[in-house]
Amino acid sequence: MIAKIMKGSGFKGVINYILDPKTGTELIDSSGVRTESINHIVQSFIDQTELNPRVGKVVGHISLSFSAQESPKLSNEWMAKVAREHMEKMGIKYTQYIIGRHFDKEHPHIHIAFNRINNKGKTISDRNDRFRSEKICKELTIKYGLYFAGGKEQVKEHRLKEPDKTKHEIYQALKAEIARCRDWTTLLSHLESRILVSVLSTKATHRKFKVLSLKRMAIVSMVLRWIGISAIPR
Repeated sequence: MIAKIMKGSGFKGVINYILDPKTGTELIDSSGVRTESINHIVQSFIDQTELNPRVGKVVGHISLSFSAQESPKLSNEWMAKVAREHMEKMGIKYTQYIIGRHFDKEHPHIHIAFNRINNKGKTISDRNDRFRSEKICKELTIKYGLYFAGGKEQVKEHRLKEPDKTKHEIYQALKAEIARCRDWTTLLSHLESRILVSVLSTKATHRKFKVLSLKRMAIVSMVLRWIGISAIPR
């Protein structure tokens, strides 16, 4: 399970997005709002923000994504339960929220919109929210036996555009060699026979460096940092 956290100042846009019929959306849970229509939901949120008009970023928006491999077992009720647990652990409680499930992508995912002004007019803290959410997602993934996504391993290569396409090609080349290289010298030697240098020299001009003029060590070191690999095996 992976979370993405966003904040905003207006409810109309996020509510329209979450409940957009083009996504095949389903409102699977809500609290403290009138659900007769989108306008009623939006107005319910706005009314509560008047309890603390000094706060600018009153909109909380969290998306929770799950692996496509888990689709058959993820019911609306279960996803709403996990969403509520995530909110509880994040300190998002005693406030208004809606949870909508989208069906516009291969992987199951839901969107939560909540009011950062709680029912008593207090502001829900967003301090270190991304760090805390990442930790909570790992806890819930383990608790419910969910699939741990492999990051770049789950990328749909045919959908990538530059510069991400080049970045992924470099990642694949480095991954293959790093797995069997024990030092820099061996890694550099192996990479000479692969696509790394040619890919960099032809596609990475947006990085504003001339690959062929750099030392091989500098090239690989820079690319490792670029794609998020901190070190090779020793």
